[in-house]
Order: sequence, then structure tokens, then C-alpha cells
Amino acid sequence: MACTTILVGKAASYDGSTMIARNDDSGSGHFTAKKFTVIHPEDLPKTYRSVLSHVEIPLPEGALRFTAMPNAVEGKGIWAASGVNAANVGMTATETITSNPRVLGADPLVEYQPAKGEKPEVPGGIGEEDIVYLVLPYIHSAREGVLRLGSLLEQYGTYEMNGIAFQDVNEIWWLESIGGHHWIARRVPDDVYVVMPNQLGIDTFDLDDAFGAQENYLCSADLREFIAKNHLDLSLDGALNPRDAFGSHDDADHVYNTPRAWYMLRYLNPRTWVWEGADADYTPMSDDLPWCMVPERKVTPEDIKYMLSSHYQGTPYDPYLSYGDKSAKGAYRSIGINRNDFMALLQMRPDQPEESRAVEWVAYASNAFNSMVPFYANVERTPEYLANTTGTVSTDNFYWTSRLIAAMADASYNKSLFHLERYEEAVLSAARALVNQYDAKLAAEPDAARRAALREEANTAIAAMLQEKAADTLDKVLFELSSQMKNAYSRSDA
Repeated sequence: MACTTILVGKAASYDGSTMIARNDDSGSGHFTAKKFTVIHPEDLPKTYRSVLSHVEIPLPEGALRFTAMPNAVEGKGIWAASGVNAANVGMTATETITSNPRVLGADPLVEYQPAKGEKPEVPGGIGEEDIVYLVLPYIHSAREGVLRLGSLLEQYGTYEMNGIAFQDVNEIWWLESIGGHHWIARRVPDDVYVVMPNQLGIDTFDLDDAFGAQENYLCSADLREFIAKNHLDLSLDGALNPRDAFGSHDDADHVYNTPRAWYMLRYLNPRTWVWEGADADYTPMSDDLPWCMVPERKVTPEDIKYMLSSHYQGTPYDPYLSYGDKSAKGAYRSIGINRNDFMALLQMRPDQPEESRAVEWVAYASNAFNSMVPFYANVERTPEYLANTTGTVSTDNFYWTSRLIAAMADASYNKSLFHLERYEEAVLSAARALVNQYDAKLAAEPDAARRAALREEANTAIAAMLQEKAADTLDKVLFELSSQMKNAYSRSDA
């Protein structure tokens, strides 16, 4: 999957939260309908079988309830994608990343081989379809998530290169798979943010810590030998750069991947470096963009949504550019594109009680034309408006309403932009007001059962508000598109 990830450490965020967020994008030429739901322990099997790779994995006892963003249409597996479990551990998986022939030749991906003649099938490894389902219900901290997924990768392998984020209220970890069975993970420093655009991103790694105290680095058990045997360390000074050793620097990266990182870094650190012109420190084609940076100011959920919605606004690369020199218009792959399926931003709020600490911000369809909304994650069910997605287009759910808004607004962008900005501001303002109200109600309520009911009530109220404002915006962009088409018809008739 082509996706974009942002991670924000607790000292870099506006309220001390850890925040992890990701756009989940479909492959070229199609959409994947998604739904926001809760998976309960009793719904989990004793043995998991992957739909795509046919690998079978026994599941532990003691599973936890968790939220998920599975595919709404059955057939290709669960693809739980992102969620928060009952222990307030968040996870988003996966960011598809790239590698190189030296790695893939040394540790090939574990691909499914179907039966052929007398030759039996050979199961493949685990992949994006499986990872959240196999890990999130069984962990109680971000570090535990890294260790469980790492052990699964070493035992069963993977058929694709992926990056996965884990968080709890104290820390964030980022794991990257390397070839079929190897992996590295780094703890995100508290005072930084991280941007990931479909590339292997970690640019420094301390092997001594990974094989010693393991304070900030973890890796597969034989990584040091794997690197040495296959001559993967390309550094001249002995300081391992995983991006050089395990990643790619293809020409396609300079169009598809690195420009997205450049834009996000430029947004949060506009004065730290020179980003444009002949004397730029970094450009959209720089292979050495920092994996993490200390922001120039604290980061909010609204900042994250803006970056994950971006189409290079304020630069010559904006595909909607309507003024000035248009020669570079649309030169690079945007972050907010029509193939965005959903965005999930997971926020762990340290100033709130554990049972209402986790808030999951959700947006569906193209981020350039939608709004995100926050929901309490510690619930037994999610609102119908976000959970009832099917493969059939319907204005009765947020997914397809968002798709319709995006399709019409894209076709009438200049006229619809005003409505979209008002829509997002109205939804975010009303949603924040509701969360503030219910945080206060929850703090004042002594009864645990009543607090659980209040969280469900809050989510229902947020969904009702959202449905009203989304329907109103759909009407407005439909009017703008209809007017534009009518005017075009009148001119052609004349």
C-alpha cells in the first residue's frame, strides 16, 4: 500500500500526548472501502490463517479488545490497519517501504507458492493483511508490540517490506522489516516528530545499544552477522545508516516518495533549513532528508491532518495551481490524493484518566477534501455512521459520503474550496467542544458503568454532528459542480 506516516513524541506535541497517524492509500486505479469497528476477544480464533499467504499462526490466550479499520468488503483478508487496544496501546500498520537487491538477495521475501501438479502449496509469510490482528490484541506497551512483531517476522517471515508504529502514553517505537526475516526498531525521541513516505526511513542505528541495554534500539537476533556476512554497511566511518544499507534510492523515489517527506519537514521547520532555491539545504529530491526533527513549535492534531492532506500548497508543485508559473504543476506525488482510503490519528492524552485517555481521530477518503473527527477508543462499539460501510455507495455512511464530496469537489475545486475549509473548521470545532464537554462529565462521574456509557454517548453525539455537517457540505459541492457544468453547457451551446 502507498501510505504516509507521521509520528509525534510527547515533548513535541501540544498537550504532551504521543501521536501516531497514517494515511492508508489504495493501490493505483481502485479504492478500498473501510469501516471503523471494535473487535472483541471472543471474535478471535485460536489459530489465525492468512487469506493471501495461507500461513497459519496459533494465537495466545488473554486477547484484548481493540478498535480496527478493516476492509468493508470481504475477500482479501481483514487488513485491520490501525487501532487502539484496551490497554491503551496504539498501532498503525503498515507503511509499505522499499529495499534493494543486496538485502532481498540475502534474505528473500517469503512469498506464497500455490500448489502445482504434485507439488504442494507453500505458505508465505505475514503481511499488511495480518499484522495488526496478530499483534495488537496481545500487547500492553509499545515495546511489547515491537518484540511480538519481531518474533513473528523471525519465525514466519514476511512477503513485503513494511514500517509499523507502536505507541503508549510514554513512548513511540518505529519498526522496519528488512528482507524476509530481519527487522530493526528505534524508539522515537520524545522531542521530535518523524515523517515516513513509503521508504525505509531510519537513518541512524546504534547496534551496541540494540545488543546491549536496548534503551532506544531493538533488532532481529542475528542482524549484526547478517550485515557483516552480506557486506551491507556502506558507511565510511562505521556509523550504520540503515537507509543506505537496507533501503533504496531509485529515481522513482524522487517523484513518489522523498517530495512528501520534504513538504512535511518544510511545514514544521520552515526556518530551520533552506528548502527551496539554488542554495537549498534540502530539496524534494534529497536522499538525506532527516528521519526525525525537533519542530519549531509544538505539533497539534490539526497540523498532522493538514500535512496528511497536502498537495504541495504554496509551492510550484501544487496540481491545483491556478496562478504563476505552472511548469512544475503536479510534478510530484501528493500526500492527499484520491486513493486515500482513511486516515487514523491515535492520540494518548496523559492528562486524562486511563479509561478515556485514548482518542482516535478518523477521516475517510481523500484527505484533500475531508475532515477528521475524534472518538473515544475505549468503547464496546463504534457509531453506525462510521461502521456500516459496504461496497455499495450510500450517503448513510461517512465513508461513501466523503468519497462523493471528494469526487465533486475535485471537479469544481476553485468553487468548492471555500465550502471544504468551512466544513473542516466546523466539524473540528464542534467535535473538540463535544470532547471537552464529555471529558468534564467523565471526570465528574464516579460510577464506572456510567462512564462507559458516557463514552459511547459522546461518540454517538460526535457522529450525529458529523453526519449533519457532511450532508450539508455534500449539498454545497453538488451545487457548485452542477453550476459549473451548467455554465460549461451554456457556453458550448452558444
